[in-house]
Amino acid sequence: MTTESRQLSLFGTEVSWRWPSFFRENNAPGMQLYDRSLLVAVLSLISFGFVMVMSASMPEAESLTGNPWHFVIRHGAYLIGCAMIAYVVLYFEVALWQKYSPLLLLAVLLMLAAVPFVGITVNGATRWLPLGIARLQVAEIAKFAFAIYMSGYLVRRHQEVRENAKGFYKPIAVFAVYAILILLQPDLGTVVVLFVGTVGLLFLAGARLLDFFALILTGVLAFVALVLLEPYRMRRVTSFMDPWEDPFGSGYQLTQSLMAYGRGDWFGQGLGNSIQKLEYLPEAHTDFIFAVIGEELGFVGIIVVLSVLLFVTLRAIRLGNMCLAMDRAFEGYLAYAIGIWICFQSVVNVGASIGMLPTKGLTLPFISYGGSSLWVMTAAAMLLIRIDHERRLSLIQAVQGRGKS
Repeated sequence: MTTESRQLSLFGTEVSWRWPSFFRENNAPGMQLYDRSLLVAVLSLISFGFVMVMSASMPEAESLTGNPWHFVIRHGAYLIGCAMIAYVVLYFEVALWQKYSPLLLLAVLLMLAAVPFVGITVNGATRWLPLGIARLQVAEIAKFAFAIYMSGYLVRRHQEVRENAKGFYKPIAVFAVYAILILLQPDLGTVVVLFVGTVGLLFLAGARLLDFFALILTGVLAFVALVLLEPYRMRRVTSFMDPWEDPFGSGYQLTQSLMAYGRGDWFGQGLGNSIQKLEYLPEAHTDFIFAVIGEELGFVGIIVVLSVLLFVTLRAIRLGNMCLAMDRAFEGYLAYAIGIWICFQSVVNVGASIGMLPTKGLTLPFISYGGSSLWVMTAAAMLLIRIDHERRLSLIQAVQGRGKS
């Protein structure tokens, strides 16, 4: 066994893998063995997020704890966790995620079931499991686990999904169980993200249009019902339509966000010069950090950030296309799922802060403060890097095989 080939005993089975030789290109001179552009884009977003969290969180941190660096220090600790997660995700072959996707799905399901009983309640929502010095938002992991499960399911049952309703509605039943447990927290935003990802993958897998449209109609009706049944959700929907009707009540957060964008103009007030973050705008370093970006960096800064997020999304979709073209179906569907997830969550976060969508409490990927979101997004991005690495290695092996023959 070489130094690059190792074995792991996992659940009683021996699993072998090779450490990705990202920086060893001797096998194919001139060919990159990983997507450098994607890696640079993700690292740029994470680094930019650290700077913006530092800028947006200091006034609130000083007010709450007396230490303006409170959230910055915690965010720095989260970044150390990101580095460890990146190492682990890059270490394992993608086939391992596919093999143990049902176990991962079950583990997350049990964690979701435990949240209402032992979870931590913040602002009326019980969404976090205590982990000693940190808290874990299980709903964030649910997005990751469900994307992996759906990708594996579409590989196993691809023909069944395309030809009859039974194959189509099996994963919907699993989604329904997840949705119920997440709604108990309550967290409608995560349910919407899971639903959009599920619908998107089923559509890309070639599901029958009749089943597809029936699912969309059911989802829309369920969303409307959930909004109507909860007064606070109804207030969110009505306030975003006309926040100035109650600017100091239900529309307060959105009106402060819109004022931040207005002050930003084209080039912003300068990094650190936001007024709205001085405890005028609630959750300035989490859900509404994009408003602070708009105020400090202006329209130009907004376009740059959105362009990088769009680049990551398109890179994921392109990777999915290339994997499917090489008959690497699991990797292809998983890349699609991650791309849809990043894109939709970014759209919802930005749309809520500019008043185009109701507030859903979703973070801005890679940028907002929050350990669970940052860790899970890092894992998803590194999984894209690993998928692309294995795709490139297979191309090299194919070329070398033809050369030897």
